[in-house]
Amino acid sequence: MVHSTADDVDAYLAEVQPERAEALTKLRELCRAELQGFSEDMKYGMPTYQRDGEPEIAFASQRQYISFYLMRTDVRDAFEERLAEQDMGKGCLRFRKPEKIDFELVRDLLRATASGPGPIC
Repeated sequence: MVHSTADDVDAYLAEVQPERAEALTKLRELCRAELQGFSEDMKYGMPTYQRDGEPEIAFASQRQYISFYLMRTDVRDAFEERLAEQDMGKGCLRFRKPEKIDFELVRDLLRATASGPGPIC
């Protein structure tokens, strides 16, 4: 599933491959716990977390991996060393195996994002 037509995150999670559902659900739970004051919505065919209408975090089940989108350049810069060890594109961490997701890193990225507004790429 690269681009979902689900109306909400519950429907999105219901349509993902069973072997990824647990990891994606955990990502959602972390986002909801750490991103206080953000709204959860479906944008661009994936769950997104927005502050003041600007998406700052998203995740998706892609063909070959799970993507975690970190759209804040200041947070990426602050975590440059830890992110260097990850499979990462411009603003996307790619987790090729759900069991290899570093949920502690994700939690730290979410906390840094929630700490205050910053530049969106």
